[in-house]
Formats: sequence, structure tokens, C-alpha cells
Amino acid sequence: MLSLQLKTGDYMTIGEDVVVQLSDISGDRCKLMVQAPRDKTILRGEVLERTGGERPECVFDGPRRHRQEVIWNRSKTQALRSIRLLLDRMDSGDEDVKALRRQLEFIFPPEFASNETVYAPK
Repeated sequence: MLSLQLKTGDYMTIGEDVVVQLSDISGDRCKLMVQAPRDKTILRGEVLERTGGERPECVFDGPRRHRQEVIWNRSKTQALRSIRLLLDRMDSGDEDVKALRRQLEFIFPPEFASNETVYAPK
């Protein structure tokens, strides 16, 4: 299977009579526009399968990118607290330290460490 990376507005042709254009990207969805002769059947995969059609072998199952769950436990909580304490001891006027703290707070908000259960980033 050919794999292409397209930006919004990019298009590709299939043969001489089919044009597919990437119209919009929003979150984990994209909008494709297809121009093809009326005698060409175009079906969403779910419709094809629901009506008894076979899923093509070249189609992968599910999204390639998936959220990875992090099992949060006491030792990770302690490590996060240690990092925050070290940052507190560093020169708080230093722009690099401020940037590092902002990044840490973005990845692990302060309320994060209090949750010692499974955490799946949203």
C-alpha cells in the first residue's frame, strides 16, 4: 500500500479520472474530497463491511498512534516531587529554569501526582 503525507490543500490523482484532495484536518480527523466518475463506487470502509464486503488485507487495524497509558505509582510520585524540589533550589530568575518548570507543569500538572492510578493523557 502506498503511504502519502499530505498537507491541507494537497491533492493526488488516481489514474486519469480520480482526484482526492485533503480539505481539512481537525484533531484526529481529516476531510477528504473525492472527484470521480459516477460509475466508480466509493464506500466508507464501515459501510463496505456492514454490507458484507471484506476488509482489504492492506488496511491496518485501528489508529497507528494511540494513547499510551502510564501506570502511576508511589516511586514516580516521589521522582516528580524530587524534580520539583530541585527546580525550587535552582535560580528562579534563570529563564532556562523557568522554561523547564513550564514544560514540567504542562506534562505533569500539579494535581497529577496526587492521582496514583492509571493515567491516560487527553
